[in-house]
Amino acid sequence: MTDDATEPAASAAPAAEGLSPGGSDATDQERPLVERIGLGAIALVFAGLFGAIGIAALGAGELFLGVMASIGALMTLWAAASTLRRG
Repeated sequence: MTDDATEPAASAAPAAEGLSPGGSDATDQERPLVERIGLGAIALVFAGLFGAIGIAALGAGELFLGVMASIGALMTLWAAASTLRRG
């Protein structure tokens, strides 16, 4: 049986070579236009669903659910716009 306290501590995570502090590849490349448009379209679909839930919830008198769904729709639209703009 060995004494684990005398052995050097091994790192739990392997070294991330070539990665920037944000975790992305050091050679950040712009996403292709087709990919950005596709991601934006998916976000628009989800924003529409959140908006529909918000309208239905507000119509049914569920104020909290309606407000939260509306905020989700706005946040999703913001994410879609930033995806298209940022690249």
